[in-house]
Amino acid sequence: MILIVLLMILVLSACGHPKQARVDVPPPPPPSAESTSPTTRPEATNPPTKTVPSAKESGADTDLAEPEIPADTKPLATETGLASWYGPPYHNRRGSNGEVYNMHAMTAAHRTYPLGSVVRVTNLKTGRSALVRITDRGPFIPGRILDLSLAAAQKLDVYQPGVAEVRVELMQTPVAAAESGGKWAVQIGGFPHEQAARKLSDHLTRRYRTAKVQCFASPAGDWWIRIRVLDDDHERAKKLAAETETPEGAVFVVRLD
Repeated sequence: MILIVLLMILVLSACGHPKQARVDVPPPPPPSAESTSPTTRPEATNPPTKTVPSAKESGADTDLAEPEIPADTKPLATETGLASWYGPPYHNRRGSNGEVYNMHAMTAAHRTYPLGSVVRVTNLKTGRSALVRITDRGPFIPGRILDLSLAAAQKLDVYQPGVAEVRVELMQTPVAAAESGGKWAVQIGGFPHEQAARKLSDHLTRRYRTAKVQCFASPAGDWWIRIRVLDDDHERAKKLAAETETPEGAVFVVRLD
């Protein structure tokens, strides 16, 4: 009996300390080519910026050089004033002469010289000089007499400062006299808001019944008014410009041809 009691005590003491269960954990799967490459997050990018196309990218390799004139050509007229330059957003848009404006060509805009004229422009500060062809109208900012293409501005040292004092010499013109004949108008602007431009345009239409008043937006986003007088006469245009006042913008006499 004593032996049986001892055996029962050993069995009960063993049951009071259970053994820890064994868990078999499977090995990790072999690394794949996809898991070995580091996980990257796309880098934040800025919105695409509008870049200025180069002369080669513009697709116009012709007419990029200076126009040529005889060596003994004498100036027909000379004026001195401020020149600026223009590029985008006017690049690849049609100019006043009907051509598509290429800012990489040696051209310029002038308010009164006949379209197709050739002028010699000299930067009075640096002495740099170049020939350019008049293909557009402008600049329509008081005090400025010439708007150069990007290529012409770079050659004449006007690109970096933006505005420079220049001498403009009219060397060739397709008509006998720059100030005779032609088609003339009055241009007013620019207006930052369409409402103001439309209001003045309606007023001028009622005031000048024989004139054709146009209101239009420029590629730069501002608004302009153009008044074509009867017969596009030069003297009528000058008289109308002299008697026209506007609370904003400026008044210019401009040649259309």
